[in-house]
Amino acid sequence: MGQDEVVVVGLDIGTTKVCAIIAELTPEGEPKVVGVGISPSEGMRRGVVVDMDKTVQAVQKAVQEAELMAGVQVGAVYLGIAGEHVASFNSRGVIAVGGEQHEIETEDKARVIEAARAVAIPFDREVLHVLPQEFSVDDQEGIRDPVGMCGIRLETTVHIATAAATAVQNLTRGVERAGLRAQGLYLESLASSRAVLEEEELEMGVCLVDIGGGTTSLAVFYQGSVRHSAVIGLGGQSLTSDIAICLRTSWSHAEKIKCGSGAARAYGIGQEEVVEVPGIAGRTPQRVPRRELASIIEARMEEILAMVGDELSRSGYADHLSAGVVLTGGGAQLEGAAEQAELLLGLPVRLGAPRELQGMSEQLAGSAYATAAGLVLMGAQDLEMGSGRGGTEEEQSASVVGRAIKWLKAQV
Repeated sequence: MGQDEVVVVGLDIGTTKVCAIIAELTPEGEPKVVGVGISPSEGMRRGVVVDMDKTVQAVQKAVQEAELMAGVQVGAVYLGIAGEHVASFNSRGVIAVGGEQHEIETEDKARVIEAARAVAIPFDREVLHVLPQEFSVDDQEGIRDPVGMCGIRLETTVHIATAAATAVQNLTRGVERAGLRAQGLYLESLASSRAVLEEEELEMGVCLVDIGGGTTSLAVFYQGSVRHSAVIGLGGQSLTSDIAICLRTSWSHAEKIKCGSGAARAYGIGQEEVVEVPGIAGRTPQRVPRRELASIIEARMEEILAMVGDELSRSGYADHLSAGVVLTGGGAQLEGAAEQAELLLGLPVRLGAPRELQGMSEQLAGSAYATAAGLVLMGAQDLEMGSGRGGTEEEQSASVVGRAIKWLKAQV
């Protein structure tokens, strides 16, 4: 058996870090973590490559570290993508069902998905996913899988996610220059969802909010399907920048202060709590009330969450989220982040951390590693379904929900 058939690698190239997770598939097809590599990311900004050489070096370092721990060499990875360039929309397709009995077959299902996909896409954009939401047969709506049913008219609504073609090319080119091959490319919000969401939440209605270093990604699920997705161009780095400017310290010191003493809410922090802020270029350190630090972070978090709220309103599903919001990503680890989100969004909020991976260390159990863990789980499903070894772009797009997020019911 070839190496790529028994090992799956999730590679999250973020704005602040690159994380590579190598998992070995058990005889039952379950991924077991055998290697982890993490390196600082300096060649990315808001989810896009801005320095190819630094990006390549960061990828090589993270993968080599994971390879050393796992004792294997890898050639292919499952890659996540985010950035403000990512855009999505819903589309509808309809076809007539042929045959004497008008019985819907798998080919009809594929045809109606392709009809929904046949919309004008600018030449500078690339389709990432075509995710079926539901089907309709004649006047009967809300059908998950129409195969085997009889009807004359078959309709479907799909969620189409696109990205800037150059951003995709630069990301995959960086991976190739690192000596690897992108075996699969997934929207990061979908990968994070795979790692942290429960099936009940997907059915009842839930919004996944992933606060990363450079961007905040969100995905809205209802009745087991993706209904809306978006990427906001603000993330944890915006918090760090605000701290550096307001407290007159270096960016590196601001990052340490944020991670060590930061909070997303000033409420409840005692006046006696103080934080020592190093000066720039040897200047005298200053002691700042921790409440002041939290106020700086809170202002930016309010802006990010307000933009999340706007996206929820735009989705049309704000009133259908019975399971509320699941907060993940590095920004979710700030003290009081969930409480602040619950207050501003008016929905129940919980923190989401990766699950399901055997051999996962305590470090990987943090929400900052949800995307990388989700990519491993999606890659394992990809290999299990036998579609990770190739297939046309249409086949991979149309079947991404069924093979990579099996607990979404819209099998295609």
